[in-house]
Amino acid sequence: MAKSFPGFPQEGIAFLRGLKNNNNREWFQPRKEIFDLRVKAPMEQLVDALNSHFLRFAPHYITDPKKAIYRIYRDTRFSKDKTPYKTHIAASFSRAGMEKHVSAGYYFSVAPEEIEVAAGVYMPGPGELRSIRNHLAAHHEEFRKILRAATLRKLMGELWAQQLSRVPKGFSPNHPAADLIRYKHWTLFDTRLDPALILTPQLLPELVKRFQAMASFVEFLNRPLIGNRATIPPPALPPRNTPPQRKRLHRSKTSVK
Repeated sequence: MAKSFPGFPQEGIAFLRGLKNNNNREWFQPRKEIFDLRVKAPMEQLVDALNSHFLRFAPHYITDPKKAIYRIYRDTRFSKDKTPYKTHIAASFSRAGMEKHVSAGYYFSVAPEEIEVAAGVYMPGPGELRSIRNHLAAHHEEFRKILRAATLRKLMGELWAQQLSRVPKGFSPNHPAADLIRYKHWTLFDTRLDPALILTPQLLPELVKRFQAMASFVEFLNRPLIGNRATIPPPALPPRNTPPQRKRLHRSKTSVK
C-alpha cells in the first residue's frame, strides 16, 4: 500500500487545461491515452495513498480506487450544459456498508486552477434528513464543540450549507438546536489550497491533514444513520493497484495543445 504520492505529472494537468478549452469527443478521444496514464492512473495512486492514512483515523472509509474515483464523463441528461466531459478529477470516500451520497463521507477534486476539499453529508434523503435532525436535537452541544475545534476552523472554516427559512415541521422554533436543524445538508467545503500543490508531493499530506481534522464531524453525522450496521468491521485495505501497462505516447497524435 503506497504511503506517498509524488504529485500529478505536468502533462496530466495540461491535459485537463486543454480539455476545458476543447470539451468535445473529437479532441478527447485521440488523447484518451494521456488521460488514462497521466490523470487517472496518478489519481488511483493518490487514492491508494490516502487509504493507507485512513487506516490511522478513519478505517471505515477505506475505499477501492475504482469505486472512489468519479468518471470523467458528465451526465448531461438533465443539464442544459451538454459538454461531455468533466474538466477535473474527483474522488469520494463513504463509510463501509453505506451508500455514496446517502451517508456522510470525504471528497476532494483536482483541477488546474483549483483543489476542492470537503466532507459531510450533502442532499440526504427524507429519512436520513430526519435522523440527522433528531440526532442534532439531542446532541447539538457535542456538534457545536466539534465545529469549534481550532484545527478544524483553521483548515476548513465554517459550516457550508443551505438553511430553511423556518424550523421544519416536528421541531420547536425555540429549540436550542433550531439553527442547526434548519440546515438541509451539513458539509465543510474549502478551496483555499494552492493549486501549485497538485504537482508536488505536498498534496497528499495537505489532504490527509484536512480529512483527519474532519473525522469527528463525519462520524457524528453518520452515527444516526448506521443503525444495525454499527458492527460492520472496517474494510480490508484494497490490493495495491497494478500500474497500467505503459504505452508509448505518440505525440504527433496525442499531444496536448
